[in-house]
Amino acid sequence: MNYSQVLLKLPRREREQLLAEAADAVLSNLKAEQTPAKPIWAPFPNSPQEMAYNSAADELFFGGGAGGGKSDLLLGLAGTRHQYSLILRREFPQVRSLIERSREIYNSARAEHAKDSYNESLHIWRLKDGAGSRQVEFGSLQYENDKRKFQGRPHDLKAWDELPQFRESMFRFVNGWNRNANPKQRCRIVGTGNPPLASEEEWVIHYWSPWLDDQHPNPAKAGELRWFAVVDGKDVEMETASPFEHKGDTLKPRSRTFVPALVSDNPFLMASGYDAVIKATPEPLRSALMGNWRAARQDDPWQVIPTEWIRNAQKRWRGCTKPTTPVTALGQDVARGGADKTVVAALYGTWFAPLVSVPGSETPTGSLAAQVAINAADDKRTVIAVDVIGIGASCYDSLRDQGFSARAVNFGGRSDATDRSGKLKMANIRAEAYWKLREALDPDFGSDLALPDDSELLSDLCAPQWKPSGGGIQIESKDDIKKRIGRSPDKGDAVTLAWLIAQTRSVLISFG
Repeated sequence: MNYSQVLLKLPRREREQLLAEAADAVLSNLKAEQTPAKPIWAPFPNSPQEMAYNSAADELFFGGGAGGGKSDLLLGLAGTRHQYSLILRREFPQVRSLIERSREIYNSARAEHAKDSYNESLHIWRLKDGAGSRQVEFGSLQYENDKRKFQGRPHDLKAWDELPQFRESMFRFVNGWNRNANPKQRCRIVGTGNPPLASEEEWVIHYWSPWLDDQHPNPAKAGELRWFAVVDGKDVEMETASPFEHKGDTLKPRSRTFVPALVSDNPFLMASGYDAVIKATPEPLRSALMGNWRAARQDDPWQVIPTEWIRNAQKRWRGCTKPTTPVTALGQDVARGGADKTVVAALYGTWFAPLVSVPGSETPTGSLAAQVAINAADDKRTVIAVDVIGIGASCYDSLRDQGFSARAVNFGGRSDATDRSGKLKMANIRAEAYWKLREALDPDFGSDLALPDDSELLSDLCAPQWKPSGGGIQIESKDDIKKRIGRSPDKGDAVTLAWLIAQTRSVLISFG
């Protein structure tokens, strides 16, 4: 007996009631299919958060002040606009707060979707909606080598929460797999964060310099798109997004932008009184949380050269013209391949010329590295100081073989120098070089040293720290700085080499 025969045997009232219930069920299912699922998240209307959410930039930096909705932006983009997302924090304990916030956003908005799930062991959300499935993964990058965990793993959204805490090398490496095989799926990189609190965090200011560097010659407005291409290992700002040919390759510029956000843009936190909490925090944290990009950073007490001294020297440089005198000395820091750069610093009295920086891939041999210095020299009498530790030795040999006045400087060699007072000894040549530059920049002694208006040089010279040791003042090694800031301070070393040899050239010795 089928269902129709069973219905016919029922009393008329019961039969009509069952048919009505069935019809209601069919209509309810049809309505559910036609009604879009409740959106996971939406940005604050008419806010910087909404501007960032809808930005067309390939690479977006959103932030400034605390409480501007930075983390929610990343979770919202991952849950509504992207198929495969990776959201990163520097250390995994910091990821926990993001995961808990994702539960609040995804679960509260999607309670009706039983198929949504979070895998606690893999730290991955799998969300279902009308657009199909979305995957949101959480991860961390505490150490430099951790970046290799994400090698070859594509995500159409690479999201970096508190971006300044990461190293630039991590950021660039992991972003290399920002892709999706589906041509209809947009791919982008989004970072959030507050202003840097340490020198190793200032790379974000250089990366988004049109918006964040107050010395940029052509500043950009909030949300404005600018295009950049990596040419010979260096970011170069381009006028348009048009592809161009370079050394046989077609390069396509990518767009960047910055959208500032403050707690005042978040109506919920403003209503809670969170702005009063921010204003009560001590400096420099207060300035960072308020979104002050220049006042936030405070020098480490063991920083060799105070930041303000370096900025003053760069300010003097902007008001100077190149002297007509011959080159006093050249300093050369040599790189052979890798991400490091071969840098030459030319000193004219107390004025440094714009630094010559060449990717290490272009100086694989000593003779090619030597040619970079030769191009900057007046003639063979120009004194050229070369850091000969490791790969610089062959460059020094090449310069000497060609008759140039090269000086071999071994930063690890013994030094008999003291500070200006004569009381503090130097542990090695590296300490002597950096301390001489520090003393030359000290405003209490009327220094007129002028340094190029170069943001990377500023970062390099701010990075080294010192400590007292049994042998005297000990300066942080280049390798240790590289581990801390994620790159080699090549420009800073080149400048210190030039200044060192200019002060000691009359002795005509080879340090080693």
